[in-house]
Amino acid sequence: MMRVLVADDEAPARGKLQRWLSEQADVEVVAESEDGLSAAEAIERLKPDVVFLDIQMPGLSGLEVAAQLEQETAPLIVFVTAFDEHAIKAFELNAIDYLLKPYDKDRLLKTLSRIRARPADGSARAAVATARAQTQSHDRLLVPVGETLQLIDSATVEWLEASDNYVQVHTTARSYLLRRTLHDLLEQLGDRQFARIHKSAAVNIAAVKAFTPLFKGDYEVQLRNGKVLRLSRRYKDQLFGRMGK
Repeated sequence: MMRVLVADDEAPARGKLQRWLSEQADVEVVAESEDGLSAAEAIERLKPDVVFLDIQMPGLSGLEVAAQLEQETAPLIVFVTAFDEHAIKAFELNAIDYLLKPYDKDRLLKTLSRIRARPADGSARAAVATARAQTQSHDRLLVPVGETLQLIDSATVEWLEASDNYVQVHTTARSYLLRRTLHDLLEQLGDRQFARIHKSAAVNIAAVKAFTPLFKGDYEVQLRNGKVLRLSRRYKDQLFGRMGK
């Protein structure tokens, strides 16, 4: 069975898509979402195989939702849009499925046929990468708060601490545990603001106060909040170069 999530802020559009999808014997609609934040929460909670994601939604657009996903674990994404020509060109360039409103049942069936015929490949990664390129995904970060998700300003993040496929995000106010890899999270946040200092840690460059040399080329990094972290010599030159040291 293909487990599908439908996200659209217009109830008639959700209803039409849900009705057509329910006619397919191998499709199960596991949830519907009426805005971007609830769509992101449903993706995190339900782990659907495919998401039909409307681009124009209040609060958090479909592109912004996709930009926040982990590339390696993201579902297949079919973007749905009425008029975003710039985004459509990007989707065509990267061979990402999309539906241009108003679409009919035949167009939807063609999309489903493509999904069925396509093995697990880089399509989900391409959709996430394209969404990040189309948005300011490095400015905001979705973090879990209880059973919900919340958007925070990435500038408030002071450092990142990785353990396997989880990252502890330490901000000025509190910490959040994300089920993400550090590599993918840094790809989203970008290298203008954050830098890796160890295989399992990265810092917000603006949060760095001072360095203290240790032995064999390692350093200690002191953050403005008083936290002291280890800077591996492997990442020293890159960090120092970006900070003009």
